[in-house]
Amino acid sequence: MTDLKGLFYPRTPTGKASIVPPVPWHYSGELITLEYRTDPAKVAALLPEGFTLADEDPGAVAAIWADWQSTGEDPAQLLDPIRVQYKEMFIVVRCKFQGKTYSRCVYIWVDKEFAMLRGQHQGYPKKLGSIHMSRPVNVGKAGPRLEPGGTFGVTLAAFDRRLAEGRFTITEACERPGFVNGHPMAHNRWMPAIETDGSQSLNEVVTMSSYDVDFGRCFRGDFDLDYFDSPVEELLDIAPQEKIAGYWHEVGVSWRAGTTLWRDNL
Repeated sequence: MTDLKGLFYPRTPTGKASIVPPVPWHYSGELITLEYRTDPAKVAALLPEGFTLADEDPGAVAAIWADWQSTGEDPAQLLDPIRVQYKEMFIVVRCKFQGKTYSRCVYIWVDKEFAMLRGQHQGYPKKLGSIHMSRPVNVGKAGPRLEPGGTFGVTLAAFDRRLAEGRFTITEACERPGFVNGHPMAHNRWMPAIETDGSQSLNEVVTMSSYDVDFGRCFRGDFDLDYFDSPVEELLDIAPQEKIAGYWHEVGVSWRAGTTLWRDNL
């Protein structure tokens, strides 16, 4: 019998064909974070059993666009850019589990299969989408500058429908990009049983912890954000009711493993 290798599908004798490389994973990216408030009851409706709203500012939400470059330990991956570059848009709320405050990703879209499977391993509810964000420039007129007045556009689409779009304009430099996504992440990992009878083969709550976090430049500003209707999405339920602030920022981070907080002994 062959000893098959690989973190995820497909597993092979060498593991070379696995969709995602072995951990650790290293990330460097540019992000646009738009923080706002919505109806706390709509946030609560997205929290599964065992989770409650955060004590402070329970309706706070962060809509985040990210342009990532990520790699495993093999430096050759970076020389094949299509394997390491991807974009994502994700929506984060805050919540409590077992008395501790966490950030939680309630919706997320990515544009590469490896990013989707990697995130689902971590408990992120990733789906495929089309994500775009303006790039800052240092020369010419074909992009915004990283200075007051620089204006960036962000868009999200899936299944040929525009789901979200926004505009962010820098007003000043700052130290940190907001507070909604500032806690460890708490996610659910679910896998329906193959009998498809409502039971689960996997049912657990996990938390993510990163290391070697490196913050780069950060700018605060004003923004506009709109969500649009879709037959397969529910973003309008958590549409902005009050703006907090927007941010453009850089971050580098590494990830090796999470921690199981609760597991259903099936």
